[in-house]
Amino acid sequence: MAMTPQQQQRLYLVTPRLEEPAAFLPRLEDALGAGDIAAVLVRLADADERTLIDRAKEIATAVQRRDVALLLDGRPEIAARAGADGAHLHGPDAFAAALALLKPDRIAGAGGFRSRHDAMLAGEANADYVMFAEPGRFFTGDGDSGGRRLPFDEALERLEWWAELFEIPCVGYAAGLHEVAPLQATGADFIALGEWIWDETDSAGAIVAAAAKQLAAL
Repeated sequence: MAMTPQQQQRLYLVTPRLEEPAAFLPRLEDALGAGDIAAVLVRLADADERTLIDRAKEIATAVQRRDVALLLDGRPEIAARAGADGAHLHGPDAFAAALALLKPDRIAGAGGFRSRHDAMLAGEANADYVMFAEPGRFFTGDGDSGGRRLPFDEALERLEWWAELFEIPCVGYAAGLHEVAPLQATGADFIALGEWIWDETDSAGAIVAAAAKQLAAL
């Protein structure tokens, strides 16, 4: 299952770090039914390998039957056995190390770039997409940012630059619903909705529906 750019921009969901997928599935189902979702990035709490695979498979059942790509946050070594469509890697070193485990059959996504040059290197190495604007330690890689996020204006500039010059799809990470419209305006192919959507007073489905409405209004 490929993440290919389409005329209509699409959503990309990021889960909280999961220990008990069964308890999370009703909220995920609510979100998946509320908008056009291209992919779900599953963040798994640390556990032994067998447990990680079982958790990923449990989530995959709900995600893939909707023709949505299931990606793991890191963990490229278990992607195939977990039935995942691919993995998202944080930082150029982690991405380079994972390529042999994922290609050619699975999606290799890349983020956590410290510079435009890092993003270009990932593109040249055949990344299936690049992500900008995510917090430095949101994903499994530590990065150098100490958890700080790239300034949003700078992230928007990078997305505009990438969308204009490169064919490889790009993902803009929204830290709140108010960031969806600015990210959309950059021409990003996908807008990622992060862990915050599961913690809000409104249901995740309501937030996804509101974001999807913004994308459809373009």
